[in-house]
Amino acid sequence: MADAVRQFFAGVALLGRGFGRYRRDPRVLIAGLIPAVIAAALVLGALGVLIYFVPDLGRAVTPFADHWAAGLRDTVRVLADVSIVGIGGLVAFVTFTSVTLAIGDPFYEKIAHRVEDELGGVPGAIDAPWWRGLGRSVVESIRLVLTSAIVGIPLFIAGFLPLVGQTVVPVIGALVGGWFLAVELVSAPFERRGLRLADRRRVLRANRPLAVGFGAAVFVCFLVPLGAIVTMPAAVAGGALLTRRVLGPADAPRATSARPAPRDERRTGVPE
Repeated sequence: MADAVRQFFAGVALLGRGFGRYRRDPRVLIAGLIPAVIAAALVLGALGVLIYFVPDLGRAVTPFADHWAAGLRDTVRVLADVSIVGIGGLVAFVTFTSVTLAIGDPFYEKIAHRVEDELGGVPGAIDAPWWRGLGRSVVESIRLVLTSAIVGIPLFIAGFLPLVGQTVVPVIGALVGGWFLAVELVSAPFERRGLRLADRRRVLRANRPLAVGFGAAVFVCFLVPLGAIVTMPAAVAGGALLTRRVLGPADAPRATSARPAPRDERRTGVPE
């Protein structure tokens, strides 16, 4: 348990190191703000529509409360509204990350590559043009968004529980959302090694506390106004650092045979 907690906070620290890239490489990271602004406008617009219609959606999912006493009925529907917005936010964060990476793929590949190249590079790296893998990346991103929406269903139901729905569920939502964000944010360095979505999931699953700590830190930063825009380039840099932590710099590209780093290497990290 203590080791898992330590790994969790080590993941949080990776995002802090990503923010440090603003000082070391400001022009590249600032350029990465542009696609984040575009994606934020699109996702916030969709989230605004959801919030506008959330009272109607709340009534639609609670027909059983139509004939209840006014106070109890209103309480249940407020809980439903909050749950809908919460799950919408979870899906919005994953969607924002996917859309931003798709729009700004050249920017974010450059950020990830510069981070890794400064730390010794990736022997035998696959540096194909970004547009060649765009279709596959979009499909993988859609799969992640749909999975996050499905996972959000039990969280939506749990949101109806008094106290638990307003305390425990948001924390679980941040951890679950952090997992999906971590899987998405390591896409560029994993693809540089010839690894796909299934490989990302398998390797990060073997290092779950580290990955969730990193992703949850990104998730919390996304909650701050304008935080998603400022955090995105740093999160991409942190994703490259996370990749080196779980795979190591010397892993040769492999099509679908990813393996976790040895246990002691995952604990201490790759010497950098």
